[in-house]
Amino acid sequence: MRSATVVGCGIVGLTSAITLQEQGFQVKIIAKEKYDSTLSSKVGAIWFPFEIEPKEKANTWASLAYRRYHQEANPTKGVSFIPFLTAYTAESNNDWTNQLPEGSVRNALSSELPKGMEAAFISIVPLAEPTKYLPHLYQRFIENGGSFENQEISSMEQLAALDELVTNCTGLGAKEICQDEDLHPMRGQILRCEKLPVASFANPTKKGALSYVINRSEDSVIGGTDYENDWNEKADPADTVLILDRLKDTGISQDPKILEILVGLRPRRSEVRFEFDANYPGVFHNYGHGGAGFTVAWGCALELAKKLKNLI
Repeated sequence: MRSATVVGCGIVGLTSAITLQEQGFQVKIIAKEKYDSTLSSKVGAIWFPFEIEPKEKANTWASLAYRRYHQEANPTKGVSFIPFLTAYTAESNNDWTNQLPEGSVRNALSSELPKGMEAAFISIVPLAEPTKYLPHLYQRFIENGGSFENQEISSMEQLAALDELVTNCTGLGAKEICQDEDLHPMRGQILRCEKLPVASFANPTKKGALSYVINRSEDSVIGGTDYENDWNEKADPADTVLILDRLKDTGISQDPKILEILVGLRPRRSEVRFEFDANYPGVFHNYGHGGAGFTVAWGCALELAKKLKNLI
């Protein structure tokens, strides 16, 4: 059995590792932190292609992932399908709607729109709750014969020496490892609250003023921020006020009970780096998914596994 090593233990790393196992590889995950300390553990994790390029490839990966989530669907393990209202304008790229099955997306009625929203789609999309789904994926990986090693990688030389085949799923960590000047953080702050009696929605139409509510099985996530090149990982009280004010602007008067304030740095890039390294042919890069990690991870992983299998 041929071996492969995946570096990174977030949603991109875990799905990559599992699809490689499905193709017959003996897989090890190496990461500086386990899944429960990664960016993936902090996000809303609803299927929505947000801030990811190139759009054509992202739509293909998102479509593959959507179909895979149908196989993964199991509320006790953290995956369900829910209605999600997404605002758009004449300038919005709505190609992602073409990736959904017939009958699973429609235009919202004016009576269904939150205050201040002029147009939106209502689609039935996957929701993957990180606190349930990530431990499920990790346990599945281990039960499939995988192993985990805690180690921080800081250079391409160190990365390439790990195995004959190495997949780089280090997210923002790839900035140091690969000296990638294109990769930068897009800071997100969210509020985890007691469940709200409102429909799940997102309004991404105003850059720097992202607003959304994602209702999960036991709580709601209210967001958010999308600040480019912001490395601040501490909660900002001013951002909390902004998030709550935007929520009120949608017509929601109820003050949510905040359980936790979370901050994460999305790995933003002009486009996802999804390729073999030119100087280290045994290394495949799979990072830079912006705000769409959960949306495209399975799609990227399935394509990745085929590429690596073809090398055998």
